[in-house]
Amino acid sequence: MKIFYISAECFPVAKVGGLADVVGSLPKYLSKIGVETSVVIPSYQMPWFEGKLYRIAHKGEFYLGSEHLYFEVRYFIDDILGFPFYTIHIPSKFDRYGVYAGSDGYYFGDDLERNIAFQRAFLIWLRDGKVDVDIVHCHDHHTGLIPFMMKYAYEFQSLSSIPTVFTIHNERYQGAFGWSKQYLLPQFDSWKSGLLEWNSVINPLASAVRCVYKVTTVSPNYMNELMYDSAGLEQLFRSESWKCVGILNGIDNEVWDPATDPMIEFHLKKDAIKYKAENKKILCKITGLDPKLPLFGFIGRLVLEKGAEFIAGLIDTWLSRHKNINFVILGTGDKSIEKALQSVAFKHSSNVACMLAYNEAMSHKIYAGADFLLMPSRVEPCGLNQMFAMRYGTLPIVRTTGGLKDSVRDISEEGGVGIRFDQMNFDQMMHAIGRAYDMYQHKNFKNFCVKNAMSLDYSWNASAQKYKDIYHSLM
Repeated sequence: MKIFYISAECFPVAKVGGLADVVGSLPKYLSKIGVETSVVIPSYQMPWFEGKLYRIAHKGEFYLGSEHLYFEVRYFIDDILGFPFYTIHIPSKFDRYGVYAGSDGYYFGDDLERNIAFQRAFLIWLRDGKVDVDIVHCHDHHTGLIPFMMKYAYEFQSLSSIPTVFTIHNERYQGAFGWSKQYLLPQFDSWKSGLLEWNSVINPLASAVRCVYKVTTVSPNYMNELMYDSAGLEQLFRSESWKCVGILNGIDNEVWDPATDPMIEFHLKKDAIKYKAENKKILCKITGLDPKLPLFGFIGRLVLEKGAEFIAGLIDTWLSRHKNINFVILGTGDKSIEKALQSVAFKHSSNVACMLAYNEAMSHKIYAGADFLLMPSRVEPCGLNQMFAMRYGTLPIVRTTGGLKDSVRDISEEGGVGIRFDQMNFDQMMHAIGRAYDMYQHKNFKNFCVKNAMSLDYSWNASAQKYKDIYHSLM
């Protein structure tokens, strides 16, 4: 069985969010159970590519409107990621540093042209290169037009019998564009144009949901939420629910292993509590914080979706009353949120470390060294940070939404190791921090939860089998 994953991101090659982690890890677990899974992404001008060996698997050209484009499909030798890995090199479209935005933080502005060029080049390769593939598995709106084009574009009719699967990692990003841009698409059966449209525009995410054989989302609870809150697609998900299934994401236990992780200094041996204490000392030495105080971390994008606008106020309110907690923040995003965090870090410099950057190594150190991880998310289709945290013995504080509800059990419940709150408001978040502080004072209970959290299995093993079952059902 041969599956092709089509995505805009893949860890460690090009990562912006959780999409990269899934695409970079799930194929490895599928290969262990007999599903050969190849990954195809655009060829970016990123540091990972330097010095890597590849061969050109295919060359082609096509017109994107009036623009003539050349492309190369590059296969990276020796399966260095643990699975067959390809990129599609399209000069002038993806030969830039960054996935969606440059190093200055500004978006490129031609995402539509780039996404369509990537999808069309991929399909031309499948058609002309006579690629051996059983199922095409698309991820998020960047690849959402592929199922429609495979079925209804005249030039890709030879691919129409290949089943397709579409995974939604975040429905808030739909890639919609007006019909004035239809000229970017290959010619298709006009009677089928309704399968592209939602609310009078072309919507790649909605089109994929309609055209694929199977839709998956990244957690069961998120699948249910989409039918009632999905940025205008609620009716679509209700009508297509018969082919939709939620499968909780997993993490790569080989990359995220506290016993061998090269990005942390003190590794887990037998004593989980000593491992946590030593990593906390190391992290506090780096950040200049007192290791005797409870340490709360935040890792991620500083955007409204993550509830990040509350963090500065939470920190300031608590520390203005008590100087008995430390906070470490790692991430970038909304400039106003960044500014607020810088301000509160300056005001409470002995209790707050704020690093406005993307730093993979530092994130591992925070997972290993912090006591608690803050995730006050508005939207969290699955969330991986809470799984990384529990794997490393850091207890998550999360809002009851999406995959956070599926993966984090509250300490008030049997087997609970985390703290959950329901409403997106300041008071509930403050109460959750207070519960964590009280928990910290009860060392035996806190240590018991740390050990339990580290024993939980959130690897891809179970989820990979569910995907294999889906693929079998389509064949």
